[in-house]
Amino acid sequence: MRHHLIQRAALTAALLAGAAALAPGHAAVNANDQQFINEAAVGGQFEVEAGKLAAKSTNPKVEAFGQRMVKDHSAANAELSRLVKAQGGTVPQGLDAEHTQLRDHLASLKGDEFDKEYIQLMVKHHDDDTKAFSDEERHTTDPKLKQFVEQTLTIVREQDQMARQIAGDMGLKLNLTKNNNG
Repeated sequence: MRHHLIQRAALTAALLAGAAALAPGHAAVNANDQQFINEAAVGGQFEVEAGKLAAKSTNPKVEAFGQRMVKDHSAANAELSRLVKAQGGTVPQGLDAEHTQLRDHLASLKGDEFDKEYIQLMVKHHDDDTKAFSDEERHTTDPKLKQFVEQTLTIVREQDQMARQIAGDMGLKLNLTKNNNG
């Protein structure tokens, strides 16, 4: 589902580009780019909240990964909000129902059960994000958005690799297909 594809990536670049496209005097953002921007914003908020939950992990690698998600996505969300507001646009605030349910489910888990589900979720989301950012890179007609998506795709792939490494270290079998469209 495309909604999941965008959400957990390191979104700073794509979001900033989307915000720049909203500036007065610029052409309106096309519907596909706006959907990407909106989903990336909600996804970034989810990454922060899920990353905060990783503080309860008993696995130092899971905890550190969660801290990185909080750091990366908090900065992206703050910058996106600042830029979009400066240009008269808005950014979705809070989680949608689907992400609220995912967050609440993660919050209900403890110990190894939490660690396994969190990392498996992060691998899936980062695989999906890689595809979504690759698709956006190919299809956007906004040169600023394209530039930022290209830069962000590197971070998304790095986070995907990190999550996969942690899953491997935990001995998890992943039933996911790695997709690094590039």
